[in-house]
Amino acid sequence: MLKPIRNTLIILLIIIILLIVIFKVFDIYTVILKRFYPDTYSEYVYKYSKEYQVDSTWIFALIKTESNFNPNVVSSSGAIGLMQLMQETAEEEANEIDISDIDLKDAETNIMLGTKYFSKLAKYYDNSYYLAMAAYNAGIGTVQKWIENGVIKKDGSDIENIPYKETNNYVRKMLKNYKMYKELY
Repeated sequence: MLKPIRNTLIILLIIIILLIVIFKVFDIYTVILKRFYPDTYSEYVYKYSKEYQVDSTWIFALIKTESNFNPNVVSSSGAIGLMQLMQETAEEEANEIDISDIDLKDAETNIMLGTKYFSKLAKYYDNSYYLAMAAYNAGIGTVQKWIENGVIKKDGSDIENIPYKETNNYVRKMLKNYKMYKELY
């Protein structure tokens, strides 16, 4: 009776060891994670991140957070495409670079204008990506009020104090996605 149990345990141990070896050799963990955190549209992300001097990892995280890489998504508030741009914001950014006809469901256009806007926010907040993320979600005026009223610091070091639950969760999700993209790519 003890012999069948012992044989089963040995077989189970061999299977576990084989699985560990397979996971290590083929790095299945990373392969699986990359399916959940793709680098789709990387040619545009890298191109416009370089052009607008912003870390491409933030742009991948932003696209993941905003649209999960769906170029056709439209939010209930009217934000469109991969980086969930409002038409008015996109038009302002496009006007600055003399583009008149924009299609926000076009991946390259959306990434170009979204990256430009995010870069502008980061520069506005002295390269505080934390504040840029909050402003991307809640609006620059709202974040300014929080800073002026002492709710959050001007350097963004206390983003956990963001009073809007949606924006607080958004920033946390962005940070999680940023860390995953930093680890994977």
